[in-house]
Amino acid sequence: MNAIKENEIASCIRKAIGCYLNDLDGEKPGHIYNMVIQSVEKPLIEIAMQYTKGNQTRAAELLGINRNTLRQKMKQYQIK
Repeated sequence: MNAIKENEIASCIRKAIGCYLNDLDGEKPGHIYNMVIQSVEKPLIEIAMQYTKGNQTRAAELLGINRNTLRQKMKQYQIK
């Protein structure tokens, strides 16, 4: 991925988290780190699986993770 795309992703996250914090209206924020990771990780895995036509080995390589880790994440997010 090139630097432009990474900056676009980071910009989207900054904007979304900023809106989330502003919308709290005095309420205590939740566990933001886990919320963001889960919000990004599931669609990322789904896209990788679509791109590789369901090939878990290739999807894991694309994501830069171990195939067993990919399988655990797929189970966690109920991705088939």
